[in-house]
Amino acid sequence: MEMNDKRKRQSMILYIIIAVAIALGLQRALFSNMTAASVKQVSYSEFLTMVDDDEVKTVSLNQSTSAITFTTGEEGVTYETTSWPNDDTLIERLEKHDVKFASKIEDSSSQLWLYMLISYGVPLLLIFLGGWFLNRQLRKQMGDDGPTMDFGGGGFGGIGGASKSGAKIVADKDNQTTFHDVAGQDEAKESLAEIVNFLEHPEKYAAIGARCPRGALLVGPPGTGKTLLAKAVAGEAKVPFFQISGSEFVEMFVGRGAARVRDLFKQANEKAPCIVFIDEIDTIGKKRGVSINSNDEREQTLNQLLTEMDGFDNHKGIVVLAATNQPDVLDPALLRPGRFDRRIPVELPDLAGREAILKLHADDVKMEPGVDFAQIARTTPGASGADLANMINEAALRAVRMGRNRVTQTDIEESVDTVIAGEKKKSTVLSEHEKEVVAYHETGHAIVAAVQDGKTPVSKITIVPRTSGALGFTMQAEEDEHYLTTREEYKQRIAVLCGGRAAEELIFGHMSSGAANDIEKATRIARAMVTQLGMSDKFGMVALGEQRNQYLGGGSDLTCSEGTAREVDEEVQRLVEEGHQTALKTLRDNRFKLHEIAHYLQRKETITGEEFMNILSRDDGFAPASVQGGAAQ
Repeated sequence: MEMNDKRKRQSMILYIIIAVAIALGLQRALFSNMTAASVKQVSYSEFLTMVDDDEVKTVSLNQSTSAITFTTGEEGVTYETTSWPNDDTLIERLEKHDVKFASKIEDSSSQLWLYMLISYGVPLLLIFLGGWFLNRQLRKQMGDDGPTMDFGGGGFGGIGGASKSGAKIVADKDNQTTFHDVAGQDEAKESLAEIVNFLEHPEKYAAIGARCPRGALLVGPPGTGKTLLAKAVAGEAKVPFFQISGSEFVEMFVGRGAARVRDLFKQANEKAPCIVFIDEIDTIGKKRGVSINSNDEREQTLNQLLTEMDGFDNHKGIVVLAATNQPDVLDPALLRPGRFDRRIPVELPDLAGREAILKLHADDVKMEPGVDFAQIARTTPGASGADLANMINEAALRAVRMGRNRVTQTDIEESVDTVIAGEKKKSTVLSEHEKEVVAYHETGHAIVAAVQDGKTPVSKITIVPRTSGALGFTMQAEEDEHYLTTREEYKQRIAVLCGGRAAEELIFGHMSSGAANDIEKATRIARAMVTQLGMSDKFGMVALGEQRNQYLGGGSDLTCSEGTAREVDEEVQRLVEEGHQTALKTLRDNRFKLHEIAHYLQRKETITGEEFMNILSRDDGFAPASVQGGAAQ
């Protein structure tokens, strides 16, 4: 039935195109016929001369306009005079030269009316017929979904598919993704395992009177595997998987989003048990009442989603999963029990998780034996699963470029630098003085980091420019995972960030723009200490700000008076300056090592953490951490 309707729509399109083509052809033919004869204007005296020279063949005398139209036998050319005087000898002269004449010209009003009909009447008729056809198609849908329009579907502009949800449907037999394909998210998998068990054995829950959660909200930063987890749930339970993005619901036409929600759940009921996955649900699930127009398309779509989640029978085995990285903007009605019953964090992987993810993606790549994934995991704190997958892929690409058929440890280490800081920038050539400044800058970071408590030792220092804009960087590797950070550790981080600028001041006596990113990070840490973490002696345990976009790297908004805000700025400035002075003192105490390592780095451009520590601790020029401890306070 659907195929027949589609063919009818396609036939109608063909008929309309043929009718338009015929109309345009007739219009062109008639217009060219009416204008084919070229009309030349001549004076009355010239006309008489042409008569006397026997050039004129026919003459038409228009009594109403007092004009003379005549031909000379020249094909396609007509002559016309201006108004002719009262000349009694004209008729006699025409008869003398055997000129055929008439007292009136042929009436061409019929051709004019035909031209007007084809030029204006036919297009208007076609527009009317097209509007009638559209209206007929819309009326067919009004009983189910209301009048909607879809110019992205099949048939005539998508009419007939306007209310389709557009969800991507993956059949159970086509979905091969399982929990074995997900690494680094053990807690999330455990939370979702119960949903899988319900979909596999619903009778066990029905027997005891328990019901499965209607929905689960996957919350976490981008790239942590939320979509992969949702697909793995369907793969484990061997049920169909409906996937759609929140942005696909909201379109220009009012009511279309609500119609798509209805169609999505209608399909889900037909395919139950199944998984419905809505990615980026914050697009349609934002809190209501914040918009001036409370009846906009987004809110209608949200209201329909709330209704559908209340209305479907979850004993059939329909589970709605949704993903977002902005849970704080979601409407409370969407998060209440009975809709999205569970909130499952999908956080950035820890040290063990990163190692597991690297090994998982390395299984698809030919690797040299003995690759130390644990070392790679230590150098990538804060990396998401997508970042780690990209690192393995970049390592494989590098191995191909280098002419090898297996990926080595060096390939992966270089790929980490590429993902974090960008490709090596070959077009940027630093002068010797700039290279020296960058070398001292990065060595300053490394030395200040080395005299701290040793939890994050230096693993690499380089002064090779990168496409991200960095002229060099110092990489630190975590020895173990820790989840709490003390005030002293935050102060040490600020001091390390100030180490580059402090080295420039100490050696060259001036400041460069190379510390811009360091200053930004140090200021952000100090502000968080004061406004969110209660680590300021001046303000104590008082929250003076609210964090925004937790999973999108957003900052914080102050929630205090203007006077307090000024005092917050002063406290932040004091903490950063304290770290700056700590860095200066550390570098003064290790001034000779600063020179030695910076010169060595300037020659080699890239050195390992082992080389750095060997030079730093080779003789008594290095002040141990126990001696420097007071400087970091």
